[in-house]
Amino acid sequence: MPENVYTVGQLNKYIKNTFNQDYLLKHLSVSGEVSNCKYHVSGHIYFTLKDESGCINCVMFAGNRSGLAFRMTDGMKVIATGQVDVYLKGGSYQLYANQITQEGSGELYEKFERLKEELEERGMFAAEYKQPIPKNAKTVGIVTASTGAAVRDIINVSKRRNPYINLILYPAIVQGADAAPSIVKGIKALEKYGVDVMIVGRGGGSMEDLWAFNEEIVAQAIFDCSVPIISAVGHEVDFTIADFVADLRAATPSAAAELAVREIADIDNEIMSRRDNLDYYMQQVLRRKRENVQRYERELSLLSPEAKLRQVRERTARLTDRLYDSMSLKIKDKRNRLVLLASKLEGGSPLKKLESGFAYMADEEGKRVKSVKQVKKGSHINLSLTDGYIAATVDSIEEK
Repeated sequence: MPENVYTVGQLNKYIKNTFNQDYLLKHLSVSGEVSNCKYHVSGHIYFTLKDESGCINCVMFAGNRSGLAFRMTDGMKVIATGQVDVYLKGGSYQLYANQITQEGSGELYEKFERLKEELEERGMFAAEYKQPIPKNAKTVGIVTASTGAAVRDIINVSKRRNPYINLILYPAIVQGADAAPSIVKGIKALEKYGVDVMIVGRGGGSMEDLWAFNEEIVAQAIFDCSVPIISAVGHEVDFTIADFVADLRAATPSAAAELAVREIADIDNEIMSRRDNLDYYMQQVLRRKRENVQRYERELSLLSPEAKLRQVRERTARLTDRLYDSMSLKIKDKRNRLVLLASKLEGGSPLKKLESGFAYMADEEGKRVKSVKQVKKGSHINLSLTDGYIAATVDSIEEK
């Protein structure tokens, strides 16, 4: 059995350390033709660089995408700058790119970065200078070539969203030495015309094709324009100086039209909503006015002489009723007391006793006789009964 046996992982780590110790592999630029280019959903870009003598696998991670100013496609000639390292799990080496330029455009990219840094320091990209895009633009200005997919896309999308939108096209030169001055003239002309919002852009292309939108005079014209500007240069991955200076960047010319032109259905819905709100608030105002009128009518009716007289009559009627009720109670109480006293008087009346078979006895002088000692034998006495009197003579007296 061999003396020195290594695991696959140990071998790959050894190779990786060897690569890391090589200064050349830490930072180098490789030129070649792009093949098998894939943009992953994570944002990473996987591709292969090849020439007539060989090929190498490459990757650009999403965090380094700012170093890519164009969209790579198979067959494109590029220069990839980065580090060569070993992928431990796969046991393969590849180029980890942090910057990619098209062959022959390296100087343009450096010029782009210098101008971008300068304008950013001057505050031309600052958010506080961005103008809001009008919500309901009526007139949209377009600075682009009069032919090509860009202007067709803008017109088609705008008219589909709102058939009544007014589109003003300034047919600018968008490529070549005369492009930048032409774009500046278009911006100033549409600003003077008085459009509500402006779309400035063109279709996709190489960095050289889009260079007019990286010129300082175009950036200055966009920054100085009093009309809000939407930049729409190239494809979604293309960035130009105009994109950073503009009030709003659109990924494509079609997207710019969607941002500038509001859907007619949304406008109709908003009008209906506002009408409903207006009706509601008007009903509330009318209701409050009616309540105020009714309150004023009540207050007026209370302050009128007729109302005061009616109040006096009502008060007099209430007092009369109270007096009548009080008198009725007093009379009823007196009657009850009279009945009670009459009952007591009747209970103590001598006539009641006489009706029970008793008699009232008086002597000759009319004095009441209560004892046998008050009379003598032969005395005359009078007996009062309920229906008359009896005169009698005392024949005998017997004491108990």
